[in-house]
Amino acid sequence: MTSASATQSDGYTPLSCANVADLVRLRAADRPNDTALVEAYGEHRAISWGELENRVDRCARALAELGLVTGNRVAIAMINSVDFVTAYLGALRAGLTAVPANPRSATGELMRMLADSGSLVVVADRTTATVVRSAVAGLEDALRGADDDLRSRSNVPRIVLADGATIGAELSFDALLSGDGRPIVSPADAEALALLLYTSGTSGRPRGAMLTHRALLANVAQTAAIEPAPMRADDVVLGLLPLFHVYGLNCVLGQVLAQGARLVLLDHFDADATLDLVGEHGITNLPIAPPVIAAWAGRDDLRDKLSGVRFVLSGAAPLDADLADEFESAAGVVVHQGYGLTEAAPVVTSTLTATGGAAVPGSVGGAIPGVEIEVRDASGRPVAGDDPAQVWVRGDNLFSGYWPDGVDGPDDDGWYATGDIGVIAREGDLVLVDRLRELVIVSGFNVYPTEVEEVIAEVAGVAESAVIGTPDEETGEAVHAFIVATDSEASSDDLVDAVRTHCETRLARFKWPRRITVVEGLPHSATGKVAKGRLRAQARRDVLGLG
Repeated sequence: MTSASATQSDGYTPLSCANVADLVRLRAADRPNDTALVEAYGEHRAISWGELENRVDRCARALAELGLVTGNRVAIAMINSVDFVTAYLGALRAGLTAVPANPRSATGELMRMLADSGSLVVVADRTTATVVRSAVAGLEDALRGADDDLRSRSNVPRIVLADGATIGAELSFDALLSGDGRPIVSPADAEALALLLYTSGTSGRPRGAMLTHRALLANVAQTAAIEPAPMRADDVVLGLLPLFHVYGLNCVLGQVLAQGARLVLLDHFDADATLDLVGEHGITNLPIAPPVIAAWAGRDDLRDKLSGVRFVLSGAAPLDADLADEFESAAGVVVHQGYGLTEAAPVVTSTLTATGGAAVPGSVGGAIPGVEIEVRDASGRPVAGDDPAQVWVRGDNLFSGYWPDGVDGPDDDGWYATGDIGVIAREGDLVLVDRLRELVIVSGFNVYPTEVEEVIAEVAGVAESAVIGTPDEETGEAVHAFIVATDSEASSDDLVDAVRTHCETRLARFKWPRRITVVEGLPHSATGKVAKGRLRAQARRDVLGLG
């Protein structure tokens, strides 16, 4: 028999500060000369906690001097770097809302995010300067012909450029940090909006999940309350996970700030080079995603390369049990897993919290301290037994709804329907079995089929399309597009090439269809919706060679 609910409400002590950026000030007071951040690329820049505190304060002051006021949004389109961390924490200290963007976003994606968030400033680096400039120019053109209402709600943001030559009216990030003045006092409002993180939510286009300082700090404290602690002050942490993603931003950077650990930042993943860096920097803590596990599993030298590692956490996407076993056998270290979502800032469960110290096979562990989970049927009633049902979550770490008006957030009792389907085992561990929503998760990043389908619909010769996710050894899932041609006599190869080229122009790389299949027609339900279950079945048959 299984349970309908599980909770870990004890053992969670809230942090004393009300602004995430205050954590830097605390660390600078404790250990000003200890190394906080290292860039394991380029010039291998390293800064101490005292230096980071100074940079954050100068950034906050500079943003305020630009005329930004409490609640204004600052977009950040940068790779993992000291400058990213400075811009993020500087914005928060100034009482602003940070809007991290995928540095590999296509121009149209970034333009929509800038327009929707109403960001007044966008901080870029040399790797993103071109696409940021194109997005800002495109937004300016679009607003020129827009109606008064749209123009009143949107802005053409100023570009601040780090690590590169500015053009025209662009501002230099280094120049902004060179100013002087009175220290900034962080607003002491834990319910103030700290982050807009764009996610597909449970339906439609990507929307901005509104995360307050309260939610971010709560999840940092909740995760820190796990025993044994996932991160310690003496840890050297691999900063491979992208900081624009909630896993890297709050689960990794947030813990580093709270514990005073050292974060070694990487700008990309290379299986051999990254593994060498683990030993070179004495890394002890590895928060990674399943694609990294897949790239390293089975290596003969893995145990030696990871000999100094004490903790490995896999998250952002499901980890295949056989792959985990293969990695653990080769590495000689256990892989812990967790379950989370952007709307929960992000951690909900962990195998570290499993009853008796061992998680139920196939589970993502139990609720972390301060978080409650339930499985409920379609009418919202808790379900006991072995019948899968939707996972609901409650805790101080939950978001405040979607931008801009807080819709579709937690209900009046604080519960949020995740859109994931699971079973809570007798031991309290959560076993995920499916997703109610149709998100495709590629290397831990959300891809909503509708967005890809809309781009494919722009291609001449496509009558209809449907996008699903299919299993992929490297990325967890891959995007698979089924398309119907307007002309059945036309070349299928030419149409596939046209769709692929257009997607590569309009979408970020992780959203590109890995496979494109031309079909005579798509299966539909009685209500006219595409029956994607049948497409998934067909995709499985194709993989198995069953036709």
